[in-house]
Amino acid sequence: MPIIWRELYSEAAQIKSICLVVEGQSLEALTALDLALLMGSPSFETEINRMIEKVASTLSRNEISGNKNDEEPSKKKQKTENPKLSYLDRPQVNEKFQIPRIKAPTLADFCKYYMKGEKPVIITNGMVHWPAMGERSWKNMDYLKKCAGYRTVPIEVGSTYLAPDWSQKLVSLSSFIDDYVSGNNDSIGYLAQTQLFDQIPELRKDIGTPSYCGLSENDNLIINAWFGPKGTVSPAHHDPYHNLLAQVVGEKYIRLYHPKYSDNLYPHNGRMLSNTSQVDIEHPDKENFPLFSEAPYEECILGEGEMLYIPPKWWHYVRSLSVSFSVSFWWS
Repeated sequence: MPIIWRELYSEAAQIKSICLVVEGQSLEALTALDLALLMGSPSFETEINRMIEKVASTLSRNEISGNKNDEEPSKKKQKTENPKLSYLDRPQVNEKFQIPRIKAPTLADFCKYYMKGEKPVIITNGMVHWPAMGERSWKNMDYLKKCAGYRTVPIEVGSTYLAPDWSQKLVSLSSFIDDYVSGNNDSIGYLAQTQLFDQIPELRKDIGTPSYCGLSENDNLIINAWFGPKGTVSPAHHDPYHNLLAQVVGEKYIRLYHPKYSDNLYPHNGRMLSNTSQVDIEHPDKENFPLFSEAPYEECILGEGEMLYIPPKWWHYVRSLSVSFSVSFWWS
């Protein structure tokens, strides 16, 4: 799409939001501005964020959180196990394939042994100072709703992005939490690979940037959010970046394969999915994919407060074992 159309969309969204505020429809105005951030021109980002801040300052606590009342968390409907996810058991990690853990290495050691050595590693004790791990804990869904419940976010609906029933929606963060994270829903909803922190700076203040990202050869750091219930799955795929995956809430089972075993993972044909495996990693079809079982792998259960370094082009399969909020830092 030519950039001029995105610029026009951004300008129209700002005019629309002003009209909505005049009519007393502040939430609708914020939705229009969020859509401008998601689909409009990046050149208007600063201006739109200022408008969002001004409009949000007029909202009540319940409007911000999306709550219709202030009932105590203990009185709210609790999420029960979805029977459709009963097959997603907690895997037993084989010690022979376990990704090593190391307590916050120096920059020099990380660069020498892991970045340049192209070796995955789990870094511990590197996130303890993040507010999201402490006084502004992201485990508290009410905090997330109070902070940004009214904001419109893009989510994926379906078991994986390869599923025939996969779709995308725009919903408020409160609705996503209530319907997919805390509530019972037959479908899996996933806020996946979303640049949430560019859109919602309030949440960006709750995390830090790991010093290891400073080893980038340029300033092109991409920060993505991954938030969802138990059972979200990212099929085995690879990315062109150095990837530091920080686990803020919950646990994830992750399996990695070296790039030299790409043929064993049977990448999809076609340009769009050429970086994605056809194999269901935990339930492989041995008849159709006979070489898959010959590919060695490394694996782990990534816990809260841990960061996993994934070198460029390494295949990775990810499944959440609980409600999970992760942050990925990509650099080249």
